Order: sequence, then structure tokens, then C-alpha cells
Amino acid sequence: MDSVLLVDDNDFCNEFHQIIINKMGITEKVEVATDGKEALAYLKSTVNGKHPKPDLIFLDINMPVMNGWEFLEEYKKLDAEMKANIIVIVTSSFNPDDKKRADLMDCVDGFKEKFLSLEKINEILMEHFPE
Repeated sequence: MDSVLLVDDNDFCNEFHQIIINKMGITEKVEVATDGKEALAYLKSTVNGKHPKPDLIFLDINMPVMNGWEFLEEYKKLDAEMKANIIVIVTSSFNPDDKKRADLMDCVDGFKEKFLSLEKINEILMEHFPE
């Protein structure tokens, strides 16, 4: 896996998730966006003519500026070469409607409660990155 994008406005959460991901050694690069607008700008950016195209996005729902749902609506409009392989919502929301809404979205591949753990990340990897 080349890169992971964390999209969350909580600095502690981002730092905690970065530590776990780096400890696991599953990717060379962990990028952070603090809201959906920043994440979209990152996905649309180019380096040497190529978009960053993360393998995995961990997306929070409740964020200022542009929340996770608004991000997903805009994300659907992106060209394929700008999109990640997998998006997993990681949220502190206990609202069952959020889980139902996520399940209905084709671009969402998983839904986990905060905080990520070694076990939760391993479940995601085994399901979506079996190699």
C-alpha cells in the first residue's frame, strides 16, 4: 500500500491513527486533511502530472467547513484517477442512521467507530487488501 489519507478535524485522532498505521508498517505515506474541502483539494492536486490517489481513506463524518457526507457527494464527481481505492468512515457517531446512510453509498467500503485499533485496521486490510 502506497498511501493512506486521514480526513478528520481532530488533531489527537489524526496523530493517534498515524502512530498506529506507522507502527503497523502498512504504508509508506500517511497524509492528513482536516476537513472534506482540504481532502478534495489534496485528491485533485498533482505531483509530476499524477494525482496522489491514496489506497485508503479514513473519513470522519462530523467536521467543520465540509463534513464527511458533503465530501462524499463531491468525491463522487471526481475522475477515477483522483479517487482512492477504498473509503472507510471512522466516526464517533452512534446514530444508526449514519451507518444506514453509509451502507447505501457505493463509494463507502466500511464503517468503523473511533478510534481505530490494530484489530480494526487488520480487519479492513484482510477484507480489502488480502495480499
